[in-house]
Amino acid sequence: MPAAGETVTLLHFSDYHSHALPFYSEGRGGQGGLARGAGFLARHKRNGALVFSGGDMMNKGAPAWSDKYGCVEWSWLNGIVDAMAFGNHDADYGWEAWLRCRDSVRYPILSANIEGFPRYTILDARGKRIGVFALAGSDFPSLVRLPELKFTDRIAAAREVVKRLRDVERVDAVVLIGHEHGGDDQALARAVPGIDVIFGTHGHEKKELAQIPGTGTWTIAPFQYLAYVSRVDLIFTGGRLTSVRGSLVPVDARMPLHRAIARNVGRLQRELEKDPQYRHLFVPFAALSSPISVNALGRLTVGVMRDAARADVAVSTRSSFRGALPPGPIDLETLRAAMPYDNELVVAEMTPATYARLLEIAAAAGESESGVYSAGAPVAGSERVTVATTDYLARVAGGYREVFTASSQRGTGLRIRELVRERIVAGARAP
Repeated sequence: MPAAGETVTLLHFSDYHSHALPFYSEGRGGQGGLARGAGFLARHKRNGALVFSGGDMMNKGAPAWSDKYGCVEWSWLNGIVDAMAFGNHDADYGWEAWLRCRDSVRYPILSANIEGFPRYTILDARGKRIGVFALAGSDFPSLVRLPELKFTDRIAAAREVVKRLRDVERVDAVVLIGHEHGGDDQALARAVPGIDVIFGTHGHEKKELAQIPGTGTWTIAPFQYLAYVSRVDLIFTGGRLTSVRGSLVPVDARMPLHRAIARNVGRLQRELEKDPQYRHLFVPFAALSSPISVNALGRLTVGVMRDAARADVAVSTRSSFRGALPPGPIDLETLRAAMPYDNELVVAEMTPATYARLLEIAAAAGESESGVYSAGAPVAGSERVTVATTDYLARVAGGYREVFTASSQRGTGLRIRELVRERIVAGARAP
């Protein structure tokens, strides 16, 4: 029998998005890096920790690593990762590519509400049985357009899995490892009692460990790109889970490297930068005298969109901006990391009433990633409002899509990221 006060350590990262190299984040260079993160995870794995990926291990279109190498690094984590959640980007390259990626790993890739996926797994750690499951978020049907994937109700699936883990499998703790937004996580914990820990994913949120109000569920979220690892300790006393503690662990130069992965990353990055298809991405096009924060980049972009469309207003979701731009030389790969989605500029004409509804949706979203950056205002007394936006906001994003569908809209053929690059060139000194 385990001794009183037995501790089971859980480690979790999410939304890695093929960021194999260290990067600029939160005002600091050299953050993250797969070799560092894997070194940390492997060391604790040897000491008995359980290790989880929350999914979104790749991202089509940016970084270039993902387009050239696909899921090459997934198999490098065999023997380190115990289970992975299926993320909305993990099938970015189509069904056949997804099957090859899935078959390259020995750890299960879970989703309780996608037909045909393993719903859960049970892991033994220090004499305790830990039940682990994952969910596809409420927005997956609009984000993942593969006919092979059949989504079921996530709340019903979670209730069924948690009941089975508790009543049939008799696990000692239940853990959700992803892949849905933080708001959905909070609502799920209230609707489905019996989940001990929810590891936050999908929304790229950075949140220290906290108990969800009105529940017995704890949650923690490790930001993005393997910049942090969530560490949670489950403390069992007298055979029962009696307390939970944890924190975010920064992945930076203080972590020893996983040497084999470091060699692989270095070799493949050198090949990538020499590849004629990609090497132009690593040529500086401008130099910044000071950094541009995520918020500043969002505000700059909507201003550029409004100018390019000659619109009254421009709006773009916060989720379109994933990082800051560092001072010094800037290349396209750096800009693509900050703005990873190649959105088209779309112009819509709507009534003041429809525009008011757009503002209501944005206000309700606040500063979550479903919120927006905006620039401009309608002309007083006008019967029409011209709104510049992204093709994602106009045609995919829930809530917003319905507003724009009720308006007349047209594509411009202009790529928003290229417009921003041109503005940076105009405003920055030459490299």
